[in-house]
Formats: sequence, structure tokens, C-alpha cells
Amino acid sequence: MTFDREPLWVLGGGGHGKVVLSLLRLLDRPVAGILDDDDSLWGTSLLGMPVDGPLGRLAGLDSPLALIAIGNNAIRKKIVCQFPLVRWFSAVHPRAFVDPSAEIGPGSVVFAGAIVQAEARIGAHVIVNTGATVDHDCRIGDFAHLCPGVHLAGEVQVGEGCLLGTGTSVIPGRSIGSQTLVGAGAAVVTDLPEAVTAVGVPARVRRDAFRRERTARDFLSAGDCPA
Repeated sequence: MTFDREPLWVLGGGGHGKVVLSLLRLLDRPVAGILDDDDSLWGTSLLGMPVDGPLGRLAGLDSPLALIAIGNNAIRKKIVCQFPLVRWFSAVHPRAFVDPSAEIGPGSVVFAGAIVQAEARIGAHVIVNTGATVDHDCRIGDFAHLCPGVHLAGEVQVGEGCLLGTGTSVIPGRSIGSQTLVGAGAAVVTDLPEAVTAVGVPARVRRDAFRRERTARDFLSAGDCPA
């Protein structure tokens, strides 16, 4: 999505917001301002740009254009539900590769060094972080986060709201259920159910935390708003 040269709002004034802002500058995208609900950030600056105030300022604007720059998957979903009239911008770093046959959903970001291969489908408000690779025919659900250095072989399915930690690898054709967390450096060689934590090589579900109940509640409380 190009939206011509319309200025957009960056939602999030933390570390992830810094990387998003840097990417937008590389794309020569004008930024209207930075908003964050953390009042301790108001009046501070991000790469020289001030954090202007709370996200509620969007409510007074006519169909604003914005990009959520927050790493927490549940918070991104809550923001989307809170502001149904916002138009969501997606961004691809100039030093990432996205095959022309792949699809990138609204509000998603593909960072430097990432690769998205043929006919992969990236959902809405997904983070494909630095150096992550998504091979052919993968399906990544809305509000997922592939952390730096994640590698997905072909035809992998990643559910809504999943977090795959730094350096996670997944062999071809595996499925990871929605809201599941995979620990850094794990190797996923079998399907994983939804709302669990899996760690190790090979990745195994942690029996002491079988249900990621808090994460599941966060997603349920956000509702089924359209991404």
C-alpha cells in the first residue's frame, strides 16, 4: 500500500517504534507524529521526533493513516479494535525481499534482511523482524511476530497472535496453533497446539505452562474485530 505521500501516525514510542520510524525514513514516508499511551514518554523524542501524546488523539481525526509500532501482539490487536476507522499502512524495508506473488496484509512490517518467498501469505499487523525468512506457501496469521532470525521452511502455518522467538527454525509443513509462544533458538519439527509455550531442540511443550492463559484472555478480550 502506498497511499501516495500522505503523512502517517506511528503508534508506539518505545524501542520497536524506533526501528519502525527508521524504516519509514528510509522509505521517505512523511510521519504526522508519534503517539503512545505511556505518559512517561510524552515530550520525549524518538530519533529526534517528539512523542506527541496518547493514541486517543486518533479518535478526533478523519480516517487517519497509521502504523502500529508495538511488539506485543495482543496490544496491537486491541489498538486495531479500538480504532476501526483508521487505515493501516504496511511497510517493507528496502533491503528486504518480498516475492511479487507473496501477499503482505495491512499494518504488517517486513524489516531489513527479511525474505518472503513465492506465494507466502502474511496476515494483518504481522511483524517479520530483522533477518527472518518465510519460504514458499507459508501462511502467517494476523498479529503474529516472527522475531529476528526466525526461519520458516515451505508450507508452514503460523496461527494468529503467535510469537516465534529469535532464531526459531521450523521444518516444512508444520503447523503452530494460534497464540503459541516458541522460545528462542527452538527447532519445531512437529505440529504445536494453540496457546502453549514450546522450547528446545526439538521444541517441546512446557508442561508447567501448558496453557498460555493470560495471552489467550488478552486476545479474547480484544474481540473478533476485523484486522
